[in-house]
Amino acid sequence: MKFIFRVQIRTEHTEQEYVDAWRKGSAAIQKSAGAKGTVLYRNLDEPGTLIAIAEWESKEARDIAMKKLHSESAEIQNTLDRHKEFGDIEVIGNFEEVARIEPPAAR
Repeated sequence: MKFIFRVQIRTEHTEQEYVDAWRKGSAAIQKSAGAKGTVLYRNLDEPGTLIAIAEWESKEARDIAMKKLHSESAEIQNTLDRHKEFGDIEVIGNFEEVARIEPPAAR
């Protein structure tokens, strides 16, 4: 399952500020059961726009992990919420793979 959100970097901040905060928050989240990695992408056609795609074993695993993380210490809360200072976040949603096409094998 993929959890996807879009970020618009606020004009008073830099992309690097967001990326640094996102890395710290994501590192904490990725310690959770069911987390399978996350990637942040820059939109080449829209400066200041990023897309984050986090992979999870299931939506339920993510829901449980986020609930648990939000009941952690204030320090963890601050780490998880810090990236919100630098960008406006729009949750796109939870997605599961329907079909896949692999590239042909090299000859």
